[in-house]
Amino acid sequence: MYKILIVDDELTIIEVLKKLLVKSGYSVTACLNGSDALDKLKEEVFDLMITDVRLPGIDGITLLRKAADLQSHMAVIVMTAYSEVEPAIAAMKNGAFDYVIKPFIFDELLITVQRALNYEMALAENEVLKSTLTANYHFNILVGDSEPMLKVYRLIEKVAKTNSTVLVLGESGTGKELVAKALHSSSPRHHGPFVTVNCAAMPESLLESELFGYVKGAFTGAGTNKKGLFETAHGGTVFLDEISAMPLSMQVKMLRVLQEKEIRRVGGTETIPVDIRVVAASNENLEEKIEKGEFRDDLYYRLSVIPIEIPLLKDRVEDIPLLVSHFLEQYEKENKQSVAISKDALRALFLYKWPGNVRELENVLKRAATLCENNTILLSDLPPAILSSAAAATVKKESSNKGARSRIFRKNMSKTKKGYKDEEK
Repeated sequence: MYKILIVDDELTIIEVLKKLLVKSGYSVTACLNGSDALDKLKEEVFDLMITDVRLPGIDGITLLRKAADLQSHMAVIVMTAYSEVEPAIAAMKNGAFDYVIKPFIFDELLITVQRALNYEMALAENEVLKSTLTANYHFNILVGDSEPMLKVYRLIEKVAKTNSTVLVLGESGTGKELVAKALHSSSPRHHGPFVTVNCAAMPESLLESELFGYVKGAFTGAGTNKKGLFETAHGGTVFLDEISAMPLSMQVKMLRVLQEKEIRRVGGTETIPVDIRVVAASNENLEEKIEKGEFRDDLYYRLSVIPIEIPLLKDRVEDIPLLVSHFLEQYEKENKQSVAISKDALRALFLYKWPGNVRELENVLKRAATLCENNTILLSDLPPAILSSAAAATVKKESSNKGARSRIFRKNMSKTKKGYKDEEK
């Protein structure tokens, strides 16, 4: 159970917040001033502190700084009045994860609390793991310990031991080829070749000759017999990337390979047996392509014996600190230069939606590591899109309608008080 410390000099705010958070499953301690809060922080370990910016005696920002010295991995959310956003932004510059405006909307507050806890938990785990990061690779190549990725790992472990065809699904940049390599390296075929074919990068005529090979005289320029990639991969794994781009005429021949485990070279008459495992990948919805007549349903069912769906980076943001450490470690190996990242910059990466997924994160970090000064990536070293995303969260809060917030606040407070009175009965 997460432990939360609330600091506010208004008893009503403390009572409402305490009831809301306890009802949501958190353990809550409250203090009316900064001095008492510091005493509590010396006695107990907390996961999150929610504090008002303006407090009697020790103000919220001073409390924030001193709290960081006592408990460095405790998340902090600051509360501020609608008309006093600047102190809250100053608090964020001093390490607060986010801020909420009074009167706050309960649902938004709970979402902010969960995000702050997830963020700090990821940071804490990364601090422990980064010194032994290589020991935390999954299948030696996959990085991330989030629940969505753990599900992928468990599926890989089960499927790798079999010879079943696998269909890896996911948007561009999610790491489909890495999953295919993990399947191969964990399988009994790991001593055999791993051959990658990008179906979208070759015209139909070239794709056929590359996959199946050709015999001498099959076409102009075919001066000798040549093995195709299916033969080359004998005893190993063939990874068909972007299978959705494979022409329909090639799909028929691909189906025969899967059914008969044999191929025929272009221009040849002899059938050649091949011992291969096929792993295909697509960033498109193949069922929709079937409906449009662009993909064969019989091939789809052959390929999707075991489907593995790779999560988007925005759905596993808790992996971002580990991925950042991994890519910066790679950068150090390649450039013989160690680069760190500031907490503000890391927070901005955490808030971004990552339409390009892990590949985009890797490119952003390489660029920032190359351009940064003093070997530290700062917020200003990140691309405008990421800076805009981080700023948007602040703008969204500032632009909220005050009147609407007040009405919702009063409505939520009324419901909450009524609900707790009912419970007390």
